[in-house]
Amino acid sequence: MKMESLQKQEERKSPSVEEVTSWSQSFELLLRDPNGRKILLEFLQSEHSDENILFWLACEELKKEGCRGTIMEKAKTIYFDYISVLSPKEISIDASVREAINKKMAIPTTDIFDEAQMHVYALMHRDCYPRFLHSPVYKSLLEELSSSENALESDL
Repeated sequence: MKMESLQKQEERKSPSVEEVTSWSQSFELLLRDPNGRKILLEFLQSEHSDENILFWLACEELKKEGCRGTIMEKAKTIYFDYISVLSPKEISIDASVREAINKKMAIPTTDIFDEAQMHVYALMHRDCYPRFLHSPVYKSLLEELSSSENALESDL
């Protein structure tokens, strides 16, 4: 319960100009920031290319899991959602990586998708991240926050 309320508080808090600016300096900072992840996800959904970040986020959640049964459940969900060739949001990974995951699915662990997750991270960093930074979504958010901050400063 506490974690959910903390996440809701984080979501309600608007990002600052400094936060939004920092996203352009580092993809890692963008992914670590709850607001950044949310805005990036919305941007990718608008492009119908959100499978990579959804997979990455699901892997991050799996890594936090400690219960064996839940690890198995989450791993199966991730597999059927993103890895299986019949997946509705199949991610693009090497056949060898897919085969290694297939073999490990009998007894999945929290790190079963690490290689695929690293591949997806590199792909997002190289492809989605630059598109996001050049998008009207990002630019207008930065402009809007800068204008608001400037208006506040002039009122003082």
